[in-house]
Amino acid sequence: MIVIGIFQIRSHETAIGELSNLPTSRNVYQKNGNLFFRTTIQKATASEQKQLNSAKAKLQKLNSP
Repeated sequence: MIVIGIFQIRSHETAIGELSNLPTSRNVYQKNGNLFFRTTIQKATASEQKQLNSAKAKLQKLNSP
């Protein structure tokens, strides 16, 4: 279970890094369920950061006694 959490964290960190290297005027597609929606880089980055924080909190909760 912890390994899956680490992979999720790495995935979100990679996505944030990739989004930060795109020009700000570019639109991106973000997956929501089984559908992709066009959005701005700022909104996609905020969403990925929120998911990253959530994954880190879950992993920390699993590691605490």
